[in-house]
Amino acid sequence: MMITGEHFIAGERSKAGTQQFASHNPRTRHDGQTQFAEATAGEIERCVTAAQSAYAITRHMPAAQLADFLDQVVEEIMALGDELLQITDEETALGIPRLTGERARTTGQLTQFAGLLREGAYVEAIIDTAQPDRQPAPRPSIRRMLQPIGPVAVFSASNFPYAFATAGGDTASAWAAGCPVIVKGHPAHPMTSEYFAHAINRAIEKTGFPAGFFSLIQGSSVAVGQTLITNPGIAAVGFTGSLTAGRAIYDAAAARPTPIPVYAEMGSVNPVVILPGALAARSADLVEGLVGSVTMGTGQFCTNPGIVFMMDDDATAGFIDGVVEKMRETQPGVLLNPQIQQGLSKAVSATAARQGVENLLGGHELDTPACGYAHTVLKTRSDFFRADHALHQEHFGPVTLFVLCESADDLLLTLNALEGNLTATIHAETDEIEAAGALLGILREKVGRLIWNGFPTGVEVVYAMQHGGPYPATTAPATTSVGMTAIKRFMRPVAYQNMPDALLPDALKDANPLGIWRTVDNALTRQPLDG
Repeated sequence: MMITGEHFIAGERSKAGTQQFASHNPRTRHDGQTQFAEATAGEIERCVTAAQSAYAITRHMPAAQLADFLDQVVEEIMALGDELLQITDEETALGIPRLTGERARTTGQLTQFAGLLREGAYVEAIIDTAQPDRQPAPRPSIRRMLQPIGPVAVFSASNFPYAFATAGGDTASAWAAGCPVIVKGHPAHPMTSEYFAHAINRAIEKTGFPAGFFSLIQGSSVAVGQTLITNPGIAAVGFTGSLTAGRAIYDAAAARPTPIPVYAEMGSVNPVVILPGALAARSADLVEGLVGSVTMGTGQFCTNPGIVFMMDDDATAGFIDGVVEKMRETQPGVLLNPQIQQGLSKAVSATAARQGVENLLGGHELDTPACGYAHTVLKTRSDFFRADHALHQEHFGPVTLFVLCESADDLLLTLNALEGNLTATIHAETDEIEAAGALLGILREKVGRLIWNGFPTGVEVVYAMQHGGPYPATTAPATTSVGMTAIKRFMRPVAYQNMPDALLPDALKDANPLGIWRTVDNALTRQPLDG
């Protein structure tokens, strides 16, 4: 397939900008041969105008039609074949096995959203029937359901070039809601984004969808994203990336004359607590599991276990020695790009220089042609951790910080100092249930997902998944960016009072022509309303 470096604006290619950038091979540090243009304000405006025109059509589309489109996108992605994997590997160094699995996750979540649409209950239809004889005042008929919010801007992530990118979870959930999507491709993998754009546009053509249902713009500058999110035609934003970038997007969206929701996932330190009983029972397994989780994907997961809380005793000292040795033995991977390498180096250096922090392993860039960073283990005490907010920062790479506590009460006090995170993990034995319960009481206020005797890396795309958490992990802790309930981010509730049946959406009509589950007068049912 020919890579042109062009944008895809409602099915049409465009390359009006004079500023250009190229992708980068993190293994060789060589730039790619294709120059990609920075999107201009005019090109972004054309994307939004086309999306608004498409939304006038897709907001009324039957769910089954949207589902057919998602299925077609899956077919077109798979039709790209292994050429897609090879191109992405050149841009990310993630490796063919990892990318093969991520492609399966990406197509799988599109298929799952199609199934959600065909089942139909996602609209959350609620009917409270009229009570004309109620005293002292009659009750009107009130019917409520979720409906699409409008055109959505999606920012691709660097670390998941498929699952959180052009056709990833944010895009899939917005499409499933009936919302057109404008994707801002990540500058670290623009060729991958263009490959996906070809596949999506073929799906649009084959299903007869309006061309403006999808557009792709590229750019390495902040101005491209800021111009997109401040366009008045954008109704919501999906973002996965750094706290700095996510907060800038959130602030810009809030400052608009009409503010819009920003669903930003901005990283996490994912605290892990290892209680003494667990350490005594399975120390070797915990070393293996922790190191595997910290180094998975070269530590470039938002669920990387960045802080480990343990008791300050001889058993913990031996455990940390084991982790250091295992980290030293484990082959370092390749970071996604020089910017991540530089950011990680700066963050670790700053942490290692803080009072009370001891660098046990690593803490430096690798002297290799590839973008790399040494496996790093840091250690501090709980009192230093509580007193110094700088120690709470994320290190986006193969790095973890041990925080040693003097007692159970000291551990509780220290966990209370944590900010919002995506996950928290407790390792404990059966006879430590009571102590673990006290920890959970604190941690559930800090995170979106609690893990028992496991590790946070690995996020299942299922209905029950919660991938979100209190700020600064996300800007919207009541939502998830993974799993089928992610669709709710791009829908809003609308209530109809005393509306004639003929004017109601099918999901709210008396006859229930869609045959979906609805809540009628506080009872869940698929039955039609009695005449």
